[in-house]
Amino acid sequence: MMRIDPKEIPTGKLHGLMLGTIGPRPIAFASTVDQAGNVNLSPFSFFNVFSANPPILVFSPARRVRDNTTKHTLENALQTKEVVINIVSYDIVEQMSLASTEYAQGVNEFVKSGLTAVDSEMVKPPRVGESIAAYECKVNEVISLGDEGGAGNLIICEVVLMHLKEEILNEHGMPDPVKADLVGRMGGDWYCRANGEALFELPKPNKNLGIGYDQIPEIIQNSVVLSGNNLGRLGNIEKLPDAEAVSAFGTRPEIEEVKLRFKNDPESLEYHLHTMAQDFLRNNELENAWLTLLQVN
Repeated sequence: MMRIDPKEIPTGKLHGLMLGTIGPRPIAFASTVDQAGNVNLSPFSFFNVFSANPPILVFSPARRVRDNTTKHTLENALQTKEVVINIVSYDIVEQMSLASTEYAQGVNEFVKSGLTAVDSEMVKPPRVGESIAAYECKVNEVISLGDEGGAGNLIICEVVLMHLKEEILNEHGMPDPVKADLVGRMGGDWYCRANGEALFELPKPNKNLGIGYDQIPEIIQNSVVLSGNNLGRLGNIEKLPDAEAVSAFGTRPEIEEVKLRFKNDPESLEYHLHTMAQDFLRNNELENAWLTLLQVN
């Protein structure tokens, strides 16, 4: 692997390397106002949620690398201590990108981007009407991380009111990732869309105490078929199937067929059983994957 000392390369290159490998990053589409009431709307991908009680969001407008100037969003947040963080879905990604243009102070990016400014209820900055979610926030603290170009400024925001579009919720009243159709920031001009085949589910390990990678038999750990991800999923089972279950599973026609076909070729038998187990893992059938793998003596 490349070995890079951050102090030995230009800030711009370091910035590009980091943003190209740390992602996808959610986007804080932040609306603010200055002391004169001028509205500003700008996206920031140094952003995430950091607490639920109290509800805290943090985003970071960095100092510009090219000339070490600060952004209007930072200046407004310092002046008024209020911000609305609007969430970016695919439906508004192009308008969000347009709003990132560095217009002069006082230019309203809502107007430039064609997005709808909706009055907030508890803070002065308006929210984006087209956004699937908007968080009205008060600014608790701004932490400067440096005074050189590229230095971040952590704006720590406490949510005082949330707005969610009902059409993105599932039957349980929680956000449906397919309906939300969120967008993430990558490096350079690249984005990603959290939809279609990009979405997948993993059972949370905290729902059960998995046996762990170290308890997986060595013959399975050294598989030429199974990937590290496959082995990680296998390690999430609470306990291995017992001998009776393995024996019963071995009577399934597809298992018997493979055993018969490769009864004199143990390497091919192992390969085909591991391939079958991998297919079970793709379909989230963890126990069946284990029952298949344990057919190998």
